[in-house]
Amino acid sequence: MAGTATKLMTVEEFFVWQQAQDDRYELVDGVPVCLRDPLTLMTGASSLHDRITGNVLASLHGQLRGSPCWPATADLALRTKIRSLRRADVLVTRDEPRPDIYEALEPKMVVEVLSPSNKGMPWQRKIEEYRQHGKLRYLLLIASDAEQATLIRREGPTWTHDDFDGREAVIPLPDIECRLTMADVYVGVRFSDGG
Repeated sequence: MAGTATKLMTVEEFFVWQQAQDDRYELVDGVPVCLRDPLTLMTGASSLHDRITGNVLASLHGQLRGSPCWPATADLALRTKIRSLRRADVLVTRDEPRPDIYEALEPKMVVEVLSPSNKGMPWQRKIEEYRQHGKLRYLLLIASDAEQATLIRREGPTWTHDDFDGREAVIPLPDIECRLTMADVYVGVRFSDGG
């Protein structure tokens, strides 16, 4: 018996559909993908992941106050392809907030907090999608198992990257007139080695 073809969603169809769902989804090549962990059937992030995400959001919010840019949560999507939407842990955008818009139209930076369980090939695809977005200036990857971060930044037509280690490190973000200290990123976070 032949399988039936599944109609791929447009971004507009996805936003209407998403509003009726209990879980948060990304749209990947026209197919909704639940952000719930399929192995544990649990939604959301660990408290460690959430603490780091909150720290980044708080630091950026304070620095961007009064600026045309503002930090958003994973509720605001980022269109990476015609039929793909991604949800970063933190997104900095220059959009005017509106009640009828569910995606960032002027994104400047995405922040992803990486856990040991979510590293690997799916991230390579997501990073490549982010890098194709013409308006993004920064992609910041933050480890949740060590005091480490990688900043991927656009310099003209190319992307470069810098690694940051330890709480003394400072991540410069001049295109949005901010900087993140690793001490702020990891405030309240302790690792098993005593960090």
